[in-house]
Amino acid sequence: QVQLVESGGGSVQAGGSLRLSCAASGTTLSGHYITWFRQAPGKEREAVALMHYGGTYTYYTESAKGRFTISQDNAKNTVYLQMNMLKPEDTAMYYCAAAEVPSLLPRGYNYWGQGTQVTVSS
Repeated sequence: QVQLVESGGGSVQAGGSLRLSCAASGTTLSGHYITWFRQAPGKEREAVALMHYGGTYTYYTESAKGRFTISQDNAKNTVYLQMNMLKPEDTAMYYCAAAEVPSLLPRGYNYWGQGTQVTVSS
């Protein structure tokens, strides 16, 4: 079992930055695929960035390319999402999720955190 806890959300102005953390417990994340999702009110949950923990593979959706960076800290069993040049449309609840097979779809993940809110004002 993997337990995930997100933190680092908050309120920022457009153009600002935030770093989200996804701390895991219960087992190592090594070998898992970790994806950051987000969900805005009234919208479907969408993938933002994916990585293969312990490896080098990363993937970013168009909304994140050039602005967001996903990274890992093996010593802390933690995944980060550095978000720069934030826009009001980035406002959402952000979740991290883990699975043994990569997917950009929420149904592909069986381990989820509780989410952390990001609000970007114009």
